Amino acid sequence: MSLYPEEEIYRESAFVAYYLHWSKEEILGMPHRDRRAWCAQISDINRQRNPSQKKQRNIFELGRT
Repeated sequence: MSLYPEEEIYRESAFVAYYLHWSKEEILGMPHRDRRAWCAQISDINRQRNPSQKKQRNIFELGRT
C-alpha cells in the first residue's frame, strides 16, 4: 500500500483553506478524492472568473487538458 505524499496533502489543504476558509480538521478529515475534487472545482471557478488564466495550467489539474 502506498501513502499519498504529505507535501501534496498540505498543498491541497492550503488551496482549499485559502479559497473556502474551511478548518484544517474539516479539510484533512475528508477523503483524498473529495479534497482533489474541491481543488478542481475551485480551479474551474477561478478560470471562469478570470478568462485570462484559462490557458494557464493549475497544479490541481491532473489528467485534464
